[in-house]
Amino acid sequence: MRTVARLLSCALLLTLAGCAAVTRVGVHFLYRRADLPAEQVVRDVCYAEGGDHGTDQQRLDLYLPAAGHDWPLLVFIHGGGWDSGDKNLRAGGADVYANIGRYFATQGVCTAVINYRLQPAVDWRAQVTDVGEAVHWLHEHGGAYGGNGEHIFLMGHSAGGYLAAFVGLTASAADSSAIRGVISVSGAGLDLTDSLTYALGEDPRYYAKRFQRGDTTGAWRRRASPVTYVHRGAPPFLILYAGGENVKLHRQARCLAEALARAGVEHEVVVVPGESHARIVLTLSRPDRTAVPAILAFIRAHAD
Repeated sequence: MRTVARLLSCALLLTLAGCAAVTRVGVHFLYRRADLPAEQVVRDVCYAEGGDHGTDQQRLDLYLPAAGHDWPLLVFIHGGGWDSGDKNLRAGGADVYANIGRYFATQGVCTAVINYRLQPAVDWRAQVTDVGEAVHWLHEHGGAYGGNGEHIFLMGHSAGGYLAAFVGLTASAADSSAIRGVISVSGAGLDLTDSLTYALGEDPRYYAKRFQRGDTTGAWRRRASPVTYVHRGAPPFLILYAGGENVKLHRQARCLAEALARAGVEHEVVVVPGESHARIVLTLSRPDRTAVPAILAFIRAHAD
């Protein structure tokens, strides 16, 4: 998926813009800043086991609601093709991921926007480990910030949607009961064994580069696919994808939904109309668009 492979900031800029004026109009049309006082933001917390010994990428920013406690905890995982992306992304003047954190905090959801180590410096397993460690840190320490460490939701876009699904389905016994739901937004690589995805034009070399790692047997496709780990008793899923993005991604969303249905796992599929793979991210802090009401309803339904 060449679109997914690009640095997400470039994808957003290319999608929203052909010239500076169009960039301003596009971002202003889709991006609506959510305000949150600076004292409700905690930046660059190291979540890696061993505390401050983690790398600069093993960090998260916390966005805290104004009052109360025992808030549900939402973990947002950025995309970028497994080899790029950053929680501090800015596109056309918009701090895209930070705005997601601020918006959900205003809705009473304590939100952690995380970074994780990138390929090729690490492999995909280490990326899964990073997200798992972020979940574990929030499970153990989220209460110190007013969150409820037993009410964790994972949400990711594109490669982040993959990581959210993988960790949601494979979390350690210590953390799995705390994961109340998984939200995959335009998730990629959810079923690497699906022949129809490749028949629709997906280049198998794209995923081989990211997941094969010397395995010549082909077993890597199953081993690296989140759908492989779907099981009865898995947390509920909300699967969102953009109506205007590539049909290969539509197919991957359906693969996940079908696997969940076979296992009897509660799930919902929501199509976000009129958006692309990149633009859907900008709607994740827009309450007047399809994605946000669905996400908030999902969190509120499963946080009790």
